[in-house]
Amino acid sequence: MPDSPVINAPLQSAEENSLDGHDVATILNYYREPDDGSAPTPVVVSPGKVTNVRPAVEVPVMIQDISGRESSYTLESHGFQLYRHESSEKHFLNEDTIRTGYFAETEQMLKDLTGASLVRIFDHKVRRGPSHWHQLGENNTLSRGPLHRVHVDQSYHGAELVLQRHFPDEADGLKAKRWQIVNVWRPIKTVHQNPLAVVDARSVSDNDLVAADVHYVSSGHRAETWAVKPSSSHRWYYKYAQRPDEVTLIKCFDSDSANEARRTPHSAFEDPAFVDDDTDDANKSGRESIEVRALVLY
Repeated sequence: MPDSPVINAPLQSAEENSLDGHDVATILNYYREPDDGSAPTPVVVSPGKVTNVRPAVEVPVMIQDISGRESSYTLESHGFQLYRHESSEKHFLNEDTIRTGYFAETEQMLKDLTGASLVRIFDHKVRRGPSHWHQLGENNTLSRGPLHRVHVDQSYHGAELVLQRHFPDEADGLKAKRWQIVNVWRPIKTVHQNPLAVVDARSVSDNDLVAADVHYVSSGHRAETWAVKPSSSHRWYYKYAQRPDEVTLIKCFDSDSANEARRTPHSAFEDPAFVDDDTDDANKSGRESIEVRALVLY
């Protein structure tokens, strides 16, 4: 992967989108810039609680279903990739088995896929709660649900903060070579409500990205993410009825500045076909998923 060429596949225009399959017209929540030009309100992570009051603007978008053409989208060409991988872990209820068995399994999967020499998972989130979980107040992390905000988990500077935090003695040497941060997002059950949308990274300008702080109260450290401003150029995709053996790989950072797909905004979204639908009880339960965040080093 380090020496792979960038694939310059043409973007699909709105006219080329035939609305076949399960393309979805929906709303995404983008960052709303304040009139005074101030920085984004920091997200605050304290024990048991995440506070996120950053203002958002609702933007109508069309999200294209990649079913049947999954192989056209890769980490190198688009910044995301659907990858078939069966996990030995099925329920994700035990933190110990997640951190041992599932972490090791996922790290090996990323090595096999990318050719990386070292993969280090540094964070993970299991989501089983409602979409409004941020508004639940104290202990809202116990009901952590999908995130309905367009974002990238690390800014360029934020990625360096992650590398420095997890490889404090080796960061300078590691930065001399290619390295990445890749999220691995897996459904725990087949997803209908609140699926995950990813954008073609090449359709997003750096001018659309705003550095935004995250403050961790317990440890005292800070992180930096990208909030994302709306643009009609963004091209959005998802996999309809994504199964547990279908993982979405999301490139949050790539040190290779020549690669057009360096960072990939993403967001949960609401599919109107599965909102207040009483015809299929199987689709009434909320989305269940796990994401792991990994440093990928070459």
